[in-house]
Amino acid sequence: MSETAFIPAERKPPALGVSLGRSPKISQDRNLLGVAIFIASESVFFLAVVLAYVAYRDPGLATAKATLDVGRTAIFSIALFASSGTMAFAVRAESGRWLAATIVLGAIFLAGQGSEYARLLGEGIGPGSALFGTAFFTLTGLHGLHVLVGLVALVALVTANLRRPGAVRAVAWEGVSMYWHFVDAVWVVVFSVIYLGTLL
Repeated sequence: MSETAFIPAERKPPALGVSLGRSPKISQDRNLLGVAIFIASESVFFLAVVLAYVAYRDPGLATAKATLDVGRTAIFSIALFASSGTMAFAVRAESGRWLAATIVLGAIFLAGQGSEYARLLGEGIGPGSALFGTAFFTLTGLHGLHVLVGLVALVALVTANLRRPGAVRAVAWEGVSMYWHFVDAVWVVVFSVIYLGTLL
């Protein structure tokens, strides 16, 4: 009998992007790498806007302290922060129910931000009313737009999962999750600078 008969057949290495029961890694998937690059570029953009707000905050600080409702905003901010947890559960279990919970929490946040805008506009503070109004609406408006984009992505993901349960690729779950966590992280900074900054 040939000696080679006892040599096991060479196993082929797994293809890039195959998770083997684990989440795909950014270094192994071009789609996730693209999402990461996009998030990095958006982070730089938001950082520039936040720094601009801080640089020009003093002239409008009195207006901010008099008009911003930190406690009320904190309530709907908690909904957005909690959505990071539901998103993590959704990805781990590939669960449409946890995705739906994330969508609801994100929608609560947007509704709260919309009511805040309505209140400020009712008091005569708008995007072009003063330096504070311009800076406030620019920064929070850009974040709100990103939340809306995230909600559209979540709805698309939950719809695809409902149509073909278990058929949605892990990279789709991970990509949407990365973006949503980014949106939450940005609001931590924005809330701290704009709202908590008025208490200092």
